[in-house]
Amino acid sequence: MTEPKQDEPSNIDKNALTRRDFLKLLAAGSVALTFTPFIPWGQFMPNPDNSVPGKQQVVLSDGTNANINTFPINHSEIIIYPSSTDTVLNSEPFRQWQLIRLPTELGGSSTDVTAFRVYSMVCLHLWCLWRYVPSTAQQPANNGQCPCHGSMYNPLNGKAFAGPASLQASPSNVLATLYLEADSDNYLWIKPATWSLYDNGIVGYGRFLST
Repeated sequence: MTEPKQDEPSNIDKNALTRRDFLKLLAAGSVALTFTPFIPWGQFMPNPDNSVPGKQQVVLSDGTNANINTFPINHSEIIIYPSSTDTVLNSEPFRQWQLIRLPTELGGSSTDVTAFRVYSMVCLHLWCLWRYVPSTAQQPANNGQCPCHGSMYNPLNGKAFAGPASLQASPSNVLATLYLEADSDNYLWIKPATWSLYDNGIVGYGRFLST
C-alpha cells in the first residue's frame, strides 16, 4: 500500500488544527511577553472555572441593557464577555469587546442585529487595545484603529487592512467576534461563543473569515 506523501495531508480535522494553532499562540506568548507591556499577562484568558461562555445579555457601561431602538448609529461601547461577579476578572483585556453600531452607509440604520458588530478589543499585532473611530464629515471612512502601531480594522468583518496586523497571515489578521440576537423587545443578547478559529475565533490570535 502506497503511503501518502508528506506534503499531501489527508482528512485534517478542524478541531485538531484549532488545538495546534492555540498551542502556537501560547508558545508565542512567551516571546511576546518580552516585548509587550500593554496588557497584564497574568490573567489574559477567561478562566473556565468561573466563566462559562454562554448566552448573555449585552450590558452597557452604565448598567443598562443594549437595545436596538436606543443604541446610537455610528457609535460603539465596550462590553464584557464572558462576564462574572468578580470586577477584577471583568477588567481583563481579553474579556473586553467593542460593540459597534455601524454608520448608516454601512447598514447601521437597519432595525435588527445586522446593524451591529462585536469584536475583541485585543489587537492582533502585539495585543494593545484598539478603538473604534466613528465616521464624520471630515473622516467618512470609519474603522478600528490601534494607537500603538497603527493597525486598522474593517468594521464590517474585523479584518485588518492597514498596519502590521494586516501583514500577518490568516487567521491572525481577523479579530475574534461575538454573534448577537435580539429578543421580542429588541434587547441584544450575545450568543454562546465557541473559541475556535472557524467560529468566534480565539481572542488575541484571530479567526478565519467565513466564505
